[in-house]
Amino acid sequence: MISEVDDALRTLVKDGAVGSDVEVVFDAPTKEWSARRNAPTVNLYLYDIREDLRRREVGWVEILNPDGTVAARRRKPRFFKLSYLVTAWTQRPEDEHRLLSSLMTCFVKQDAMPRPLLTGPLLETGDAIPITVALPPPEDRAFADVWTALGGELKPSLDIVVTAPLFVGETEEAGPPVSEGPRISMVDTVNGGVDDNRHKHSVPGGDGETGEGFGLTIGKGATMRRQRRGTTTEQT
Repeated sequence: MISEVDDALRTLVKDGAVGSDVEVVFDAPTKEWSARRNAPTVNLYLYDIREDLRRREVGWVEILNPDGTVAARRRKPRFFKLSYLVTAWTQRPEDEHRLLSSLMTCFVKQDAMPRPLLTGPLLETGDAIPITVALPPPEDRAFADVWTALGGELKPSLDIVVTAPLFVGETEEAGPPVSEGPRISMVDTVNGGVDDNRHKHSVPGGDGETGEGFGLTIGKGATMRRQRRGTTTEQT
C-alpha cells in the first residue's frame, strides 16, 4: 500500500507542480544527504504512519463476479494516515520558495488523490483516497521535533497526509449461488418407508394413509398419526 501511495505522489508532483527537470525522492533529509544535493530536488519523506481509528470497521467485503454473484469475501480494510514531510532543495532560497508555492497549489487543488494515479489496493475499495496539505500537526508531534530527530536544521516544508486502505487477512472463496430451496427427506428406519417428495410419508406398498413403526402419516381429514410400540397418538 505504501509503495502505491509513493508512486501516485511522485506522478502528481512531477505532472502537476515541478515538471521533469526536478528530481523527486523519498530520502531522509539529513545533513549528510543535503550536502550531496547538486540538482533541484523535491523530497517527500515519509515520517509518520498512524491508523485512522474513526474509519475502523468490522465485517466482510464481498468481491463480485461480472454477473453480480459473490465470488469471495474478505475482511474490511484498515485505514492508515501516511504523513510526508515535503521539502524543496536548490542552491537559492528563492527558488525553493517558488517550488514550495507550486507544490502547495498542486496539493490544495486535490481533495483526494486523482483516480487515474491509483493502482493496486488503492483501487479495490472503490473509495476516494483523501489527501490534506499543511494542516496543524497533532498535539503530540511538532515539525521541529522531526528535524531534530533527523539531525538537520529547520527548513520550510509542507505536511502532506494521505489516508489509504490496507487489507488484512486471507480472502475466502464463496460457495456457488443457491439455485433451489431446501428439500427435506424422511426415512422410516423400521419399515423402510420414505418421503416421496410429496411431503407425505408412505410405507412400502401402502396408500399413504397409515404407517407403522416410527413413521409419520398425514391421513385424510388432516390428521397426523404417530405409532410406536403399539401406542398411537393423533393430532388434528
